[in-house]
Amino acid sequence: MTDLFSILMSTCGGGELEFESVLPTSISTIINVMKVVIPIMVVFFGLLDLGKAVMAQKEDDIKKNQGLLIKRLIIAVLVFFVVSLVQFVVSLVGGDDENNKFWDCFDCFVNNNCGIK
Repeated sequence: MTDLFSILMSTCGGGELEFESVLPTSISTIINVMKVVIPIMVVFFGLLDLGKAVMAQKEDDIKKNQGLLIKRLIIAVLVFFVVSLVQFVVSLVGGDDENNKFWDCFDCFVNNNCGIK
């Protein structure tokens, strides 16, 4: 019979690392929220700056904020894809071996695919 403590525990790394299941769930939720919220905020504030410049009808400010908006769009795309890029690089370096302990822990914290004890 398992007790409540062992139900709330997750393992990774072939069962060598044991931790509360709240930790990987929280981290993967934060990562997913960051992938969505940060690009939206960057685009929103870029459009807000550009809108202020257009309303002020200053040609120099419009051009400056247009360039700033393009830079912010690039940053938004990079933030959105940074987790996917890191996963790709880790899979290249670590391989996709089923017995890879590092990839097992990485997948647990990023995608919340943990082995429940």
